[in-house]
Amino acid sequence: MNQFIDIIGSQMDLGASRKGVDMGPLAIRHADLVYRLSCGGFTVKDKGDVIVAIPENAGDPKLRYKKEICAANEALYRMVQQTLEDGHFPLIIGGDHSIAAGSVPAVARHYGSIGVIWIDAHGDFNDETTSPSGNIHGMPLSAVCGLGPDCLIEYSPSRVSPQNVVIIGGRDLDPPEKAKLKANHVTVFPMSEIHSRGILEVTKEAVAIASRGTNGIHLSFDMDAIEPGEAPGVGTPVENGLSLRESFMATEIIQASGKLLSMDLVEVNPLLDTRNRTGILAVNIIMTALGCTDY
Repeated sequence: MNQFIDIIGSQMDLGASRKGVDMGPLAIRHADLVYRLSCGGFTVKDKGDVIVAIPENAGDPKLRYKKEICAANEALYRMVQQTLEDGHFPLIIGGDHSIAAGSVPAVARHYGSIGVIWIDAHGDFNDETTSPSGNIHGMPLSAVCGLGPDCLIEYSPSRVSPQNVVIIGGRDLDPPEKAKLKANHVTVFPMSEIHSRGILEVTKEAVAIASRGTNGIHLSFDMDAIEPGEAPGVGTPVENGLSLRESFMATEIIQASGKLLSMDLVEVNPLLDTRNRTGILAVNIIMTALGCTDY
């Protein structure tokens, strides 16, 4: 595991309908992220946050706040690129999941072919033609796979093959999104499969799929993947989520693979949380993914 970690935040909440996730990076840092990483033996540099412009209006109703989101994600892309050029591990904290359209292409450009493990209640595989809301936090995985909206990653030539993408915990997918995922051979492990096969077997298979012919894995962890009773501070909670045991076991298996190249953790909303419970859990998830189980 790379001992040099750069923390990069993005104060992004324009991709979602509910406000508050722009304060997610603050909540995660407040849960002693830097201190915990330092105690784990890492050399940590906190590079601060991408600040998102205040929009005058939502713009295109099919791609709400596209201008501001794309500008912020391009800035994030450049910051992640610099971290990778410095030989450091990029840890990106959000913010809503639209920030992955900035982080993932930067990692793909640096390493070439990469796989993505997307732990999330949602597929985020919509585009402007399939999304019922026009909210861009439901589109980044489609964008990084080169399946639109192209405007989200026009600053990067790099794309991820859908056949190296695995969604773990998906359980709230729009019907056109399901069809698009299937047509493009994205592997989805819904909660029903996790219940029947177990998180150990599912995650090991996810690692194998994301690693096949690639140079490593980007982990994108959305806190709404977890059962809402355990992670109340998220904007789009969905019942029947991952248990704490399943969440930690999944990240432990990914870490043990030795394939982890980068990570983002998103959708912590302190306005909906209780005593920063979800922010603290987010830090514990990060520590586990990085191989530190000191809690």
